[in-house]
Amino acid sequence: MKNPLLSFILFLAFGLMVQAQTIQSPNGNLSLTFEIVEGKAIYSLDYKDKAVIKPSSLGFEIKNQEKLDGDFTIVASEQDQKDETWSTVWGEETEIRNHYNELLVTLQQNSTERQLKVRFRLFDDGLGFRYEFPLQEKMAHFVIKEELTQFAMAGDHTAFWIPGDYETQEYDYTESKLSEIRGLMEKAITGNLSQEPFSVTGVQTSLMLKTDDGLYINLHEAALIDYATMHLNLDDENFTFQSWLNPDAIGDKGYLQAPSTSPWRTIIVSDDARDILASRITYNLNEPSKIEDTSWIKPMKYIGVWWEMITGKSSWAYTDELPAVQLGKTDYSEVKPNGIHGANTENVKRYIDFAAEHGFRGVLVEGWNIGWEDWFGNSKDYVFDFVTPYPDFDLEGIRDYAKSKGVEMVMHHETSSSVRNYERHMDKAYQFMKDHGYNSVKSGYVGDILPRGENHYSQWIVNHYQYAVEKAAEYKIMVNAHEAVRPTGVARTWPNLIANESARGTEFQAFGGNKPNHVTVLPFTRLIGGPMDYTPGVFEMDISKINPDNNSWVNSTLTNQLALYVTMYSPLQMAADLPENYERFLDAFQFIKDVPVDWEKSLYLEAEPGYYLTVARKEKGSNNWFVGSVNGVAARTSEINFDFLDPDKTYIATIYADGKNAHYRNNPQDYTIRKVLVNPKSKLKQNKASAGGYAISIMEASKEETKGIKKL
Repeated sequence: MKNPLLSFILFLAFGLMVQAQTIQSPNGNLSLTFEIVEGKAIYSLDYKDKAVIKPSSLGFEIKNQEKLDGDFTIVASEQDQKDETWSTVWGEETEIRNHYNELLVTLQQNSTERQLKVRFRLFDDGLGFRYEFPLQEKMAHFVIKEELTQFAMAGDHTAFWIPGDYETQEYDYTESKLSEIRGLMEKAITGNLSQEPFSVTGVQTSLMLKTDDGLYINLHEAALIDYATMHLNLDDENFTFQSWLNPDAIGDKGYLQAPSTSPWRTIIVSDDARDILASRITYNLNEPSKIEDTSWIKPMKYIGVWWEMITGKSSWAYTDELPAVQLGKTDYSEVKPNGIHGANTENVKRYIDFAAEHGFRGVLVEGWNIGWEDWFGNSKDYVFDFVTPYPDFDLEGIRDYAKSKGVEMVMHHETSSSVRNYERHMDKAYQFMKDHGYNSVKSGYVGDILPRGENHYSQWIVNHYQYAVEKAAEYKIMVNAHEAVRPTGVARTWPNLIANESARGTEFQAFGGNKPNHVTVLPFTRLIGGPMDYTPGVFEMDISKINPDNNSWVNSTLTNQLALYVTMYSPLQMAADLPENYERFLDAFQFIKDVPVDWEKSLYLEAEPGYYLTVARKEKGSNNWFVGSVNGVAARTSEINFDFLDPDKTYIATIYADGKNAHYRNNPQDYTIRKVLVNPKSKLKQNKASAGGYAISIMEASKEETKGIKKL
């Protein structure tokens, strides 16, 4: 006689081996399927019955072991759900909803008995999944040769991409079909101080895609901790991406010890581009803050002695007489100053005065510390000590002067990519900052990484960036890291990571220019992982007027630059231009003075990657709203309404817009400013020039203040 319990158990076991596991998003629009097909672990994703990811395989190539990518059996399967709301330290809103359905499958490879778990979390706006390696005898310590995750696209989609590169993300975006990437790659790879492209079809995340039938798809990763950065390599015959991890100096792609996890692989999808911008999947897949007291983490606007060096007007170096510098041995009192060193006491005080007059909290100074004469290109390990100023930089005097003016100095640590040198000096450098009243640091990683052979995005160097952030938290220091790994939402866990560069920023406008549509792509790509220190606010577009030897041009109108303070989110915003250029346009500069850097709510009013973007944000702690709208190359009329306003409040809107004859190349400083009364029923039709835009401050006002101002 058959045992019914045994039969039921065998039925369940057989079902786990052959039946597909399916979950849906909370709103039912997304459907994830996971199954074992001929021993392979396969997942697929649909949105409203349209294929987003066709059946795609999962797994790993493990060094000196059999591949962990087949001969799988499902030995366990669990489903769960979560719906919570958490508060941000800073952000585009004060609260974020974390709502998902979860599937966790445990796989066993029959031939080796190794186990691998895959955890899927399906949100209304997309999917996150990661690998989990449970503690087991046959995989306690192991080395990844490659992660074999596939993303099989459903067609020859349009993509906004930059070349896959082990060293830099500082490229302009190319818009093309997937099938065209190979033919355009050589042109897309422009020069950089450190770069190493790896494939003629390799691209970087965050990758923005659009299908012919109107789906917007974004591929990225979240919670990149103790793991190599993921690039994507395209099989352009089948339109399938495979993960391509950043190797270390000997070609290995990750040293792991169980139990451990991979970062999350994220797929954000919608038929409305605005939903891509509104998605918070990247943050939701990171752990809550590990900093208990976050009261010292404060968003800020700052100016700095920076743009004059970037444009070539001034120099980071103190002298031109030293072909080599040895810290502790070189005597700067015996050399002649070059006369163009930007970080001199008199010049810095001028910036402090400007900051104090116009309400900026911070002043950044680059080139203040000795060693800049031979800092780059010499593969030099002991390059800076981060504590010794040049003779013309009165550290204590500047500290006291800034304090007397109510201004905070922002530290600069350029490491020249000598990460070992930075780590050997880090505690001393951070303590030096606290002793002198510096609460935030801009770090830099220009050039090839030392130790030699490593690169900017391998597991070891990713761990260095994380170490710097965690060490800074011990000293209550905020970090703005440039040239570091692209963000993956880690700032939720470590909110003292207040900004990153990690993309082609404003500085490239002085190195020949960014594409006019660059700022309409970045919010869909780079900013998916976290805020960017883009350094906007340039008012003088003709760089030759700052430095006659530099013929670069800023490809933007003046009001486009204003709009960036809203569209390019960051809790750390720089007014990048020279004080004298702001003094020429004080009426327009008022918007930069007024716009906040911390928000209660954000709304995405219009959006099309590469073409246009309009964002409205409500200031935290007030009823004021700010709107920013940026254009790509094509001129356009923006149409928005103000139904987000409180019907019980009275508002004055100050609209900063492109003038009638504005054009980013021919007439970028043509702008108009007008004040109007607005309410929830108001509508605006506003023309935007090529690479132009507009910015609006919407301030709550009394009836007395509104006298004489017409309704929109």
